[in-house]
Amino acid sequence: MKFSDNLKMSYSGLTTHMSRSVLTVLGIVIGITAIIIVMALGQSAQNLIVGEIQSMGPETIVVLPGKQPKGLSDVGGSILSDSLKEKDFKDLSKKENIPDAVDVSPVVFSQITSSFGSETYDTMILGVSPSLFKTFGLEVNSPGIIFGQNDVNEKSNVVVLGSKAQTELFGSSDSIGEKIKIKGKNFKVIGVLTKKGQSSFVNFDDHIIAPYTTVQDLSGLKYFNRIAVKAKSVEAIPSVIKDIELILRTNHKIDDPKNDDFYIQTQEDLVKSVSSITDILTIFLGSVAAISLVVGGIGIMNIMFVSVTERTREIGLRKALGATNKNILVQFLTEAIILTVAGGVIGIIFGTGLTALTVIILNKFAGINFTFSFPIAGALLGIFVSSAVGFVFGIFPARKASLKSPIEALRYE
Repeated sequence: MKFSDNLKMSYSGLTTHMSRSVLTVLGIVIGITAIIIVMALGQSAQNLIVGEIQSMGPETIVVLPGKQPKGLSDVGGSILSDSLKEKDFKDLSKKENIPDAVDVSPVVFSQITSSFGSETYDTMILGVSPSLFKTFGLEVNSPGIIFGQNDVNEKSNVVVLGSKAQTELFGSSDSIGEKIKIKGKNFKVIGVLTKKGQSSFVNFDDHIIAPYTTVQDLSGLKYFNRIAVKAKSVEAIPSVIKDIELILRTNHKIDDPKNDDFYIQTQEDLVKSVSSITDILTIFLGSVAAISLVVGGIGIMNIMFVSVTERTREIGLRKALGATNKNILVQFLTEAIILTVAGGVIGIIFGTGLTALTVIILNKFAGINFTFSFPIAGALLGIFVSSAVGFVFGIFPARKASLKSPIEALRYE
């Protein structure tokens, strides 16, 4: 029997009970839709985070205190570590120590409550050097300015507000020249950041930025939470890392690298870490969503068994007219595969549409700069998996149909 004839007969068999066929494929549609949404949003999230990390520039190297975390439980210890001191920053800043570095900037942060009039805002105050604005690509709205090196040297009480901090404290009013209160001290607002969003796990829009010496004085910290080093080129990164390790191990009297009380991250390291985490989450969530495919496959198998029973006389008649066991098996197996592939295609369309809608909503209402990313691999996987489900769960009822005796089938009432 020709393949085209087999398709026509399979299509006719399925459309005879159209409502039942539609309900049967719902499990496959839901499963494929969920997989497409998970994979598409996972890829979009990964692209967003990686893009933000790379916006810092591939030449940026970050030195962090404490031992390198090996899991989530170690992160807190790293944040609380006080191993990066003033001497470390000064030695790293010397050109003769790191010839291939073009800038070294410390970072210190503290949780604070700021206020202006009757308005209050709980946030993080970041202490940085002026050069870090350029490193992170931060800009201020006109007529605002950023603080200079003199403000760092004099521990000036000046701040630059993130766009959200500005809105929370001043609403739509101009904040330049106004004074906000932090821990009982007045700080003059000299600038407001242009809205930037999340960048390398820091949302500058939410924070207040001040000279690092001012923040150290305000919080009583005598150490740094980060030191950012910018290499002159990507090619110079390995030599810069070696120089950093040599200086810090000398300062901290460390002979064995296993005892390092600091660790170094490059943008490439962060990208790899983020990609690894998002890939694992996508696979895990996709696997959970795939459970519905198994449920849908069982539903298809049940319906195909019912169909075989209902069409017993048809099977007997076809066999009496010369149809072989193989012809019967192929027909019923084709019906099962058509059902699942149709469900897979519909699921891909629904999943793509719902993902695009989700991205639009996130961009419009949550302020997240998501870009829609169609998961080609997910679509191909959806077609393959749905076909496989149709074959696996359709083979048993198809085989049952093919093994029916034509005489007994014709006698069936």
